[in-house]
Amino acid sequence: MMRLLLDTHVVLWWLDDSPELSADVKDLLDTESDVFLSAISPWEIALKSSLGKLPGPEDIAERVRDTQFTPLPITAAHGVRAGRLPLHHRDPFDRILIAQAQAEGLTLVTRDKWIPKYDVPVMAV
Repeated sequence: MMRLLLDTHVVLWWLDDSPELSADVKDLLDTESDVFLSAISPWEIALKSSLGKLPGPEDIAERVRDTQFTPLPITAAHGVRAGRLPLHHRDPFDRILIAQAQAEGLTLVTRDKWIPKYDVPVMAV
């Protein structure tokens, strides 16, 4: 059994049934019981949507929030850990995801090229 944390783009691709995700990855996300959605993802989506940087329906953040995935709140410990990560990458959303994956023993599902530079298990998609 794998414990997975989804990067925001992976959640969007899953929701859209995008060909960016292989059938095997889609099946894994549909059937694995420990798939987590960080509170940072709907926040990132809502922010980028309001800035016009993310196309899609106006309720996309709510649709992501309401997926079948297990919600993962952001704790103060996650915030401290994210702030102390090396500065390989300055994206605050990714830094929280990395900190959460480290703290909670999760594998981060992503296509981001910077995330593997951190001490965090990654499932590349």
